[in-house]
Amino acid sequence: MSLPDRRDLIADAAISTVATAGLRGLTHRAVDAAAELPAGSTSYYFRTRSALISACYLRLAELSVADVDRWEADHGRPDPDSAAEALAALLHHWLTAERDRQLARFELSLEATRRPELRADLAAAGLAARSRAAALLAALGAPRPESAADLLVAWTDGLLYDRLAGATAATRPVPDVSELTPVVRRMLTAVLST
Repeated sequence: MSLPDRRDLIADAAISTVATAGLRGLTHRAVDAAAELPAGSTSYYFRTRSALISACYLRLAELSVADVDRWEADHGRPDPDSAAEALAALLHHWLTAERDRQLARFELSLEATRRPELRADLAAAGLAARSRAAALLAALGAPRPESAADLLVAWTDGLLYDRLAGATAATRPVPDVSELTPVVRRMLTAVLST
């Protein structure tokens, strides 16, 4: 396994560990076990816990951008209706297949509010998401794509948080794509007019 592959494997295992055990469970030893690597592997690549958390932020951003890239490759140049359908499908994917990844992202984001040394990597990860959203919104004709992207990312994060960790998340079923599509369409209409 090459060096970048090993780093990704460790970051993925760390993200999974955070999703299942919280930040208290994030130890080098736990990540070694989750990644099925020899003891000491995680600390070889990420000497400190802060370095491991930073790797999680950067990997989460990379995976999210890859999700958007796959969508763009499948859909070509979007119009508002196809963009709403695709974003609804992406949100559904994040609420179901990538649920743990989103839970870890929220937990790690909260940690950065308490630890200034982690804020730069969180900011870099957030800027990557906003940049991709701005490019999409510019292609859809948004007059101010950067401010529209801020709104779209905030709305998306709010919806994901509410459905995964909000007060009624445990009792409400995950909405299907057909339920998400009209909601996304309304949000896109709103952000495209700002």
